[in-house]
Amino acid sequence: MRRITRALAAVGIAAAALTAVGTGGAGAAVTGDWAGCPSGAVCVYPQDQNPASSPSAVYWSYGAHNLSGQYGNHWVLNNQTGGAHAHLCRGYGGTDCVYDIPAQNGVYYDLGPIDSITLDRP
Repeated sequence: MRRITRALAAVGIAAAALTAVGTGGAGAAVTGDWAGCPSGAVCVYPQDQNPASSPSAVYWSYGAHNLSGQYGNHWVLNNQTGGAHAHLCRGYGGTDCVYDIPAQNGVYYDLGPIDSITLDRP
């Protein structure tokens, strides 16, 4: 009986976790890796890798991160915690930001015109 109870509890927890990650909801308290992106990081995936599975760049520190050689569509996942946002910016050094990615969300975006990504404290 204990094995059945444990198994049902594990299934319930797994279903709740998948629902939270799948919705990418702003209030979801999701932690841990997401599509290979470590908790607390913002990840960029190779061009046209769909679904996202193995990031080509991982950013940890707040502030601007300049990009180079990124063309075409890429997944950008914001797996930061605590409500931190990431922004896609047309200028180097985090200027002319055009797209906001809330924590626990991602976007499939043409990075050709994007020159930097910022990681911003909540």
